[in-house]
Amino acid sequence: MKSAEHHGLRAVGWVLIAVVALGVGVAMAVGIPGALEREREYRAAPACATVPVAASGCRWEQEFTVRNAALNRGKRGKSPEAQLLLPSGKQWDVTFPQTEPVVSEMAPGDKVVGVIWHGQVVEVQDADGRRQQTSAGPVGRPEDRFGGTLACLSFGVMGLVGGLWALFARSNRRHTKAASVVRWHGVGMGATAILTLWARAANDWPMWAITAIWGTIALLLLASTVAFSLAALRGDFEDDGPAAPTTAPPPPPPRP
Repeated sequence: MKSAEHHGLRAVGWVLIAVVALGVGVAMAVGIPGALEREREYRAAPACATVPVAASGCRWEQEFTVRNAALNRGKRGKSPEAQLLLPSGKQWDVTFPQTEPVVSEMAPGDKVVGVIWHGQVVEVQDADGRRQQTSAGPVGRPEDRFGGTLACLSFGVMGLVGGLWALFARSNRRHTKAASVVRWHGVGMGATAILTLWARAANDWPMWAITAIWGTIALLLLASTVAFSLAALRGDFEDDGPAAPTTAPPPPPPRP
């Protein structure tokens, strides 16, 4: 009885987590068209003819001096950041989604060129020509949202199916085992989407590469899910039975 209650509580937890993941995935999917439009607008934006005095849709390249840069590694909830100084002495604070390739090499006094678009520094280029998008940069955002959508939705669907299955069959050991197989394969699908997204960012692959790579691995994981679930339902993961109890040998007969 206690075991069934434990399985039921664990299944409820999985269902709640899966529902949250599905909600996040839907929200990210809704934002993909807007991210695509913003990236297209940025790529098509002309260079500003003069220094913009207000937020503008043209792109202006401005030289900055690095005042300070902090990678914030190991600090939860804090992104890499830098303080950039204009020739006038005015400070601009910018953050970055990751440390490479520019922020990790920044040092006080370095000269960098920032691209200003709609009143924000969206890209930074160092003296060696390396470029990096800031947290306000539009380039790569559609791919990030797409990869996040795949991760959240795949994990959410598999987690919800496995959680509900375990919840309604919590008294059946074989069914709860099969439900666990489904849930953990969902974790694998979500993790694969994240890893594929990182690989795309590191190699600057197009968005379709995410679908091609993740889709292939997802099909293999689905086949594995079916195979292991059927094995669990057949009882292949159960022990053959309790081992025969060992008994002490009978004492020797008394000597005459």
